[in-house]
Amino acid sequence: MRVFGNTTLLFALILSLSFLFSAFGLSEQGKTEGFCGEEEGKGNNLIEMTTLGGIRDSHASSQNSDEIHNLAKFAVDEHNKKENAMIELARVVKAREQVVAGTLHHLTLEVIDAGKKKLYEAKVWVKPWLNFKELQEFSHVEDVPTLTSSDLGVKQEEEGSGLKSVPVHDPVVQEAAEHAIKTIQQRSNSLLPYELQEIVHANAEVIEEDNMKLHMLIKTSRGGKQEKFKVQVHHNKEGAFQLNHMEPDHS
Repeated sequence: MRVFGNTTLLFALILSLSFLFSAFGLSEQGKTEGFCGEEEGKGNNLIEMTTLGGIRDSHASSQNSDEIHNLAKFAVDEHNKKENAMIELARVVKAREQVVAGTLHHLTLEVIDAGKKKLYEAKVWVKPWLNFKELQEFSHVEDVPTLTSSDLGVKQEEEGSGLKSVPVHDPVVQEAAEHAIKTIQQRSNSLLPYELQEIVHANAEVIEEDNMKLHMLIKTSRGGKQEKFKVQVHHNKEGAFQLNHMEPDHS
């Protein structure tokens, strides 16, 4: 009986030790798996941080789309509230965006301040899932000169005296470039829309009183492909534009 009791006690002790070692092994395995999962999560976050945050052209089809226009109006309204100002939005010159826990919109705006046109750069942070929108920055860039024949220093009797370089941010130059893009699109058979990316440079000449011809090199994008065009746009005294010439530029 004593031998049987000792055997039973020994068996119970061995069984208890087996359970103890098994539990310890599972615990260590859980720690290892948890550590690996944590490291994998850190790796994914690192990949995300390295791929997000770059500034790119806005997903909106045009800088004057309803979405972009509403963001621009919000920026101007917020600036007016904070600074007790009374500037008015004229148009959106350029729209870019950056992914940062939502979207940070970088907007170049033409505004009217006390009767003068000025350029401002605004940053608007948007988190759509939280219905969150906040103006991060609103800073003055430069005043916008209005292009006229007298600004060019060329009179009607001096016709043929050559081209004169003009600011690419001038409202008339911007409108001429937009008109050129629309006309190129109308003449194209492509279903993908052309979008104005940049006016590389612009020159103007007065061809008669208050009528001018703008020579521009513009950079466009279509379906992710970038193209450049040399264009000539006529601007008459009534304010109308007409694309007279365009050709691809391969420089």
